[in-house]
Amino acid sequence: MEIIVGTAGHIDHGKTALIKALSGVDADRLPEEKRRGITVDLGFAEMSIGDVHFGFVDVPGHERFVKNMLAGASGIDIVMLVIAADEGVMPQTREHFDICRLLGVKAGIVVLTKLDLVDAETLEFAKLDAAELVEGSFLEHAPVIAVSSRSGSGIAELKETLLVVSRDLPARNDHLITRLPIDRSFSVKGFGAVVTGTLASGTIREGEDIELLPTKAKVRVRGVQTHGKAVRSASAGQRVAVNLGGIDHSKIERGMLLAEPGVMRPTQIFDAEIEVLADAAKPVRSRQRVRVHIGTVEALARIQVLNEAGEIAEGQKDLVQIRLETSVVAVPCERFIIRRYSPQLTIAGGIVIDNSAVKHRRKDLSKVREYLNSLSNTENSSEKTHLLITAAGPSGLSFADLRSRTGLQQNLVENATETLISADEVVNAEGRFVEKAAFETLIASVENAVGEFHKSDPLAKGISREALREKLFAYLPNEILHAVITELESAGTIALDRESIRLSSYQTTLSPAEAALKTKIFEAYRTAGLEVPKVEDVLNGAVAGTSFTRNDARKFFQLFLDSGEIVKVSEEFYFLKSKIAKLVEKLKQFAAASGDRSIDMAQFKDLAAVSRKYAIPLIEYFDRERVTVRRGDIRIIL
Repeated sequence: MEIIVGTAGHIDHGKTALIKALSGVDADRLPEEKRRGITVDLGFAEMSIGDVHFGFVDVPGHERFVKNMLAGASGIDIVMLVIAADEGVMPQTREHFDICRLLGVKAGIVVLTKLDLVDAETLEFAKLDAAELVEGSFLEHAPVIAVSSRSGSGIAELKETLLVVSRDLPARNDHLITRLPIDRSFSVKGFGAVVTGTLASGTIREGEDIELLPTKAKVRVRGVQTHGKAVRSASAGQRVAVNLGGIDHSKIERGMLLAEPGVMRPTQIFDAEIEVLADAAKPVRSRQRVRVHIGTVEALARIQVLNEAGEIAEGQKDLVQIRLETSVVAVPCERFIIRRYSPQLTIAGGIVIDNSAVKHRRKDLSKVREYLNSLSNTENSSEKTHLLITAAGPSGLSFADLRSRTGLQQNLVENATETLISADEVVNAEGRFVEKAAFETLIASVENAVGEFHKSDPLAKGISREALREKLFAYLPNEILHAVITELESAGTIALDRESIRLSSYQTTLSPAEAALKTKIFEAYRTAGLEVPKVEDVLNGAVAGTSFTRNDARKFFQLFLDSGEIVKVSEEFYFLKSKIAKLVEKLKQFAAASGDRSIDMAQFKDLAAVSRKYAIPLIEYFDRERVTVRRGDIRIIL
């Protein structure tokens, strides 16, 4: 069993000495810490008791180094709240305790240090002081152990208590992707870049590719260590050191994150619920500039309170939007701490609800609150996935979107989408998952739009795909349009002809006058044979002596083009398809008779019985259609 134990407490209350007494390791590693006798950055140690391995994270107690303390506090299983028996509860005792409570730490031990410096009465006062601090919290019924790190008194009892508390911890729910918040980066001669941290979720393996966020740099895991020993892989909850290839350690800093490649997306906006501390002194208000600590990163941000009042009073919880000044990576249900910008004091803590939010309009607050409350109160992955897909509307979400928005491992997202599709609640639209009702609305809107087009332009064969896109799908992914059209075509509701779309039931009906105009156009080409007039002359001649305009005639002409009865050879000349087909047949017969399948322009003119004016556009048309191919001054009949 792997357990991470973190210390918390005021400066000079004996946290580092306590860890040394427990593990034999001095967690103060920096020369400055040795010289000054205080912890300024995170320190680490370890020990094993039976089959339980404890990794200790020693945090600085000075108020100036709470930022460093926060980098180590995330990911701990058990907190040792250290209170010096000769001083009792002090300011950083309270702040560290508040941080642990806001971060959702569920188990801990109250350790009264410096037992050798106090008498029984003073020790009792220290116990009462500690009990008052933790009343009503997760530490209210926690063991209270008095120790002397100098003499060793109480250390054996503390070890036994750590073992007992660790046995009662709930099983780790490791359903999220691999994530390692980095708390240290350094270089080892002969190995290169090394990072350390507590593996928040997933598994990290030697030899695999991994992504450094938020820079999105692709790196390779050259080696993994836990407890100072090389291993092939490490799992959630372990302290790990990872040797990285493909990057210099100078490009890595505390606050970055190693994660499964291509899943998580850095964000500067997320929605959350926060709890304001009862002793925060002031309410948290919209537009307030704060420091957000999430994972091992500190980022400046502004808060937008998602209620009508625009503020959250001391001791209260409510929904907010965090708008960061730099990008971070967060997963739903991840906890974070909020501190004042200046002076730097902890004022609130929160939990991420939507890690890919957009700015909300004030008029939408009611809907936003309903959505976020539903998302927050849903633990089932299928239900949460359904909420995300529904909120996305007709755009839907891709599989990659869902993994990024949930942070879940691939198989869990696959199971969730399959469940929703089987329940007929979600549609897989060409790889985008769309809520069934939204998809059906799109289907109805397309059917209606095509019908309206037929009414407005009854002579047109159908609405073009591009016109339909601009009308209904301008801001939607192409996959959605294609999926809707495919669904309608499969149902027999619409028919496709290249780029035009019509209702399958639609038939063009013409009045006698319209039918006469259409016949007149056709006859102009039939009687002309291959020496056709220019298209404008055909149209002008067709409407002469009628009430129709040339634009009307062009619509009827388009019917012939749509049906394929007339084909375009050049901008000026159009021919009946039947006439072209007869000429192709003549070419085939000529090829069979000639033996070498070649024909020059003079021969083509004679064969077609047309002048050069028609022969050139016709032979060039045949080249384009691969009936012939040009070889210098002759054509080869294919």
